[in-house]
Amino acid sequence: MMFLWKRIVLLSITGCLAACAEDVMFQGPRWRTEPTDLILPINSQDQQATMRCEAEGSPSPQYRWSLNGTLIDLGNDYRRHMSAGNLIISSLDRDQDAGIYQCTAFNARGSVLSHRASLQFAYLDNFKSQTVRSAVNVREGQGVVLLCGPPMHSGDLTFAWIFNEYPYFVQQDTRRFISQETGSLYIAKVEPSDVGNYTCVVNNTVTREKVLSSPTPLVLRNDGVMGEYEPKIEVHFPESVPAAKGSMVRLECFALGNPVPEIRWSRTSGVPFPSKVKMKNSNAVLEIPNFQQEDTGTYECVAENSRGRNAARGRISFHAKPHWLQTMTDTALSIEENFFWECKASGKPKPSYSWLKNDENLMSEGRIQIENGGLSIAALNLSDAGMYQCVAENKHASPPSFSKAPLRALLKARSGSEVTLECKPQASPPAISLWKKGTEVLQRTERITLLPNGTLKIANVTRRDAASYTCIAKNQFGTASTTGRLLITDPTRITLRPTNMEIIVGESIVLPCQIACDPALDVSFSWAFNGQLIDFQRDGDHFERVGGVISGDLMIRNIQLSHGGKYVCVIDTDVESLSTSAILVVKGPPGPPDKVAVEEITDSTAQLSWTPGRDNGSPITGYIIQARTPFTVGWQAVDTVPEVVNGNMLTATVVGLNAWVEYEFRVVARNTVGMGAPSPASAKTRTEDAMPDTAPTDVGGGGGTKSELVITWEPVPEELQNGEGFGYIIAFRPAGSVTWTRAVISTLGVARYVFRNDTIPPFSPFDVKVGAYNNRGEGPFSSIAAVYSAEEVPSVAPKRARARSVSAAQIEVIWEAVPATPERVLGYEVAYWEDDTKPDTVGKVRISGNYTLVNVTGMKANTPYYLAVAAFNTAGTGPQSAPINTTTKKPPPGQPPLNVEWTMIGSMLTLHWDPVVATETESQVTGYLVLLKRHRYNDINTIVTNKTTLELALSGNDNYLIQIKALSEGGEGVGSEPIHIHKLSMGARGSGAACLSPLYLSAVLIGALLSSVW
Repeated sequence: MMFLWKRIVLLSITGCLAACAEDVMFQGPRWRTEPTDLILPINSQDQQATMRCEAEGSPSPQYRWSLNGTLIDLGNDYRRHMSAGNLIISSLDRDQDAGIYQCTAFNARGSVLSHRASLQFAYLDNFKSQTVRSAVNVREGQGVVLLCGPPMHSGDLTFAWIFNEYPYFVQQDTRRFISQETGSLYIAKVEPSDVGNYTCVVNNTVTREKVLSSPTPLVLRNDGVMGEYEPKIEVHFPESVPAAKGSMVRLECFALGNPVPEIRWSRTSGVPFPSKVKMKNSNAVLEIPNFQQEDTGTYECVAENSRGRNAARGRISFHAKPHWLQTMTDTALSIEENFFWECKASGKPKPSYSWLKNDENLMSEGRIQIENGGLSIAALNLSDAGMYQCVAENKHASPPSFSKAPLRALLKARSGSEVTLECKPQASPPAISLWKKGTEVLQRTERITLLPNGTLKIANVTRRDAASYTCIAKNQFGTASTTGRLLITDPTRITLRPTNMEIIVGESIVLPCQIACDPALDVSFSWAFNGQLIDFQRDGDHFERVGGVISGDLMIRNIQLSHGGKYVCVIDTDVESLSTSAILVVKGPPGPPDKVAVEEITDSTAQLSWTPGRDNGSPITGYIIQARTPFTVGWQAVDTVPEVVNGNMLTATVVGLNAWVEYEFRVVARNTVGMGAPSPASAKTRTEDAMPDTAPTDVGGGGGTKSELVITWEPVPEELQNGEGFGYIIAFRPAGSVTWTRAVISTLGVARYVFRNDTIPPFSPFDVKVGAYNNRGEGPFSSIAAVYSAEEVPSVAPKRARARSVSAAQIEVIWEAVPATPERVLGYEVAYWEDDTKPDTVGKVRISGNYTLVNVTGMKANTPYYLAVAAFNTAGTGPQSAPINTTTKKPPPGQPPLNVEWTMIGSMLTLHWDPVVATETESQVTGYLVLLKRHRYNDINTIVTNKTTLELALSGNDNYLIQIKALSEGGEGVGSEPIHIHKLSMGARGSGAACLSPLYLSAVLIGALLSSVW
């Protein structure tokens, strides 16, 4: 991987002027030193590692570090600290500190990201068993392989073998070979001198440590000598060998055979080896130093003896890290300009490109486009300014790295479950992986499975499996590791589950969902309804999560029919998912019936049918039939046969209908929950016609003019007329006679009949009855009522009428009663008018009964009036008395009492006011009226005096309102401004308000108080 870093500076017009004036330099961070790979002995006496990182910039850059892609929190890490940009790690820990490090340098201008650098720890463990290994039995002349099986380690190893005892080492020749790849000892043809004990010696080139295996005895069998056989290649290189440019390529090839095979090397292309290629260890090793592109190809190792030959082939491919061919330069642009940068690199395989801005990955989106190393940004704005890096990398010939797939720092698993830990390093060629639990190398067992792809599976885990697990990956380019901690938790239990329930629509309920769980677990609750996750924000009117950390209860408010169904509580933890469910049945009033039809109809009945609606969780117990006509207000329940329509019936007969009326019907179902919604209305249907069966009511009459008999009645409502051609039959006869006189009225809406005949005596009694008829015939008559014929008006006028003016607005009239006459007198009428020449401008006052006095009010002041009295009865008004006249009094004074003063000493109130002087057009003052209102009892007392002063004894426990008016023949004058005497005013004094008094505002307020309680 290679990084280029350059900066874009975006300038507004103002910024551009400043830049030109100050010759601004681009001062974002630039690398001086980037971290490099570091491998240290695990038991180094220094016990400190320094990852170097230095950049220049203005202002001076700051730094941050990441390990395996995770930011290192130096504030909470006592072992790690920074010196300038260098990361210093003390008290080194192989499990916590090994990995891929990256440094970020940043200042106000932007940030840049360094190359990745690995920190590895070299170590060499002891061989697991120090007991003597099993003996290897071979025949003379047979080939043999003695396995070394090196222990756990990190860092490059070299191998040697001791024969019998130190310091006698096995010497390699055409017959014996020690592989530096596997560490094993290969003997092509065993001879008797080979018998003895062999010990594998392993050296770590980094730590300089050395460990020895247990001895492996080599024993000759006594069943004869092995015959000759063709070569068998036991050590050979892979079919594909990636090689980095400039690296040392080492290929091994060795064969067993009798006679001892000879080894030869060649290239299948026939091109001879250049002089730099070396053959070592009797041609068992081929070395190609400073590997270049021209060294690629297929290499062949041939082992041959007199019995035959065998060959192994493998292709060495060339890999080169990216190398820059084209780079970028710092750029200053204006806003809204378009921008393009391109970087190009060579490498084998072909590099891929990515871009960073301020150490964050850039993606192709909108204005920003990335293609084949090119970066373009359209219509630049200020947010585009920053440090940009082009990253070129190829995917091969790279050491293992867990930067993109590290183990989770903490993995939680439920006791009894299966745990899978994936080891997915990035490496080319693919890395070989092994697992460690703590410091112990994991081996396959009944519960532990190690898959070829590096995945570790542990079945039926227990708390004993809780530990730190490390995956170590290695190829010829390096070693890397990643560590995570496994925490085993107790299984989660549901302690309180929801149960199947029935509930009434409109009610509220809580469905419980409570658990007991390991305190180390993070828990979340969710609810699903009929398979759909409940959105508590969208459906918050009805659904709410209630409870604490270990409770996920669901509250459902104002339940509707649509809320019936299956509810599932889902409990998710770090290690498992549980669920529990319940069925909620919502009961509600029945749904509306449908298809209401009138099957048959008569003049008073209708046969109905309908189909049932939904019972909504509760069986339908009955139906109610309702009807509507043009004459009813809304829908009315009607009588049926049977009287009670149960829930199993879908037909009923409606009875008690009116004939010749258009009806609509509907049906309402009920159950134990309540009444449901009504069905749609049936089609309008008219009952058959019939003779009227209802007689007119309130038959009466009387009045009218001479020789008339007036008969009235209450009309029969249209809905009771039972058919077309409706009318009334009026029958009457003089009281005591037998023969009825009949009259027919066919005009609808008429409720009065007048019979005229000069022979009818006045005020004579008649028997009267009224019936109804229509096209089907006559209906019943009403009961007989007594009605009197018209009477005559009184024939005699009242006598000795007199009038007296009482006040400016009132006149008293007195007369003598009319003596007995043939005509009835029901009362008297007084007519009055102002101008004797215009008697039509009349006002009238009637008084019923045998009264002979009346007060006529509402008159004008100081105005002459003419009056006349007449008797009246139902026929009208009789002759008037001779007119009389009188003049109303002058009006009372219009000036209220002024300068009202009051003094309160103890409970004694003294009032004083100025006299009221009447004008020439007003009545003279005859005295004064003092109005006294007590607040507590809400009563009014009046005191009349002819003086302008008054003393009153008041209770000290109440509030008072006082007003003064002048008295005259014309009546009461205008009142003074009200005075408010508060119970706290005892021992005070004050005055009312004159029109020009400066206390006028206070007087208005007092007046308002008086008006509010007067």
